[in-house]
Amino acid sequence: MTEGAGKSRGTEPINALTHAVIGAAIEVHQVLGPGLLESLYERALCHELTLRGIPHERQVSLPVRYKGELIEGSFRLDLVVASTLIVEIKAADRILPIHEAQLLSYLKLSTLHVGLLINFHAIRIKDGLKRFVLNPRF
Repeated sequence: MTEGAGKSRGTEPINALTHAVIGAAIEVHQVLGPGLLESLYERALCHELTLRGIPHERQVSLPVRYKGELIEGSFRLDLVVASTLIVEIKAADRILPIHEAQLLSYLKLSTLHVGLLINFHAIRIKDGLKRFVLNPRF
């Protein structure tokens, strides 16, 4: 599911958080522009989040369990913001279905319900941004 529905009081904190992260991403994109490496945008976004006082973790390990068994070779989430929001960063010509599937898989495998897919290669950051919600309460 993409795009959260409704504006109940329970969704205000996550909506404010996603808004703040998008604002930070816009700032990074305005300063650096498109066409650089994904890893550079990740570090710049982390720096911008720090400047704004937004707690986050970078390259967070996501273990995978299959039928109760821990599978070797966990995933790495680009960013987890405020222990609530997954941010997947891309620097690609366009967002592809596989990028969307990747973030949706991360949401399913984690305990988190909201994710942002940000493609810094877009000419306008709003054209490279998608919000995903697995739980309709957000």
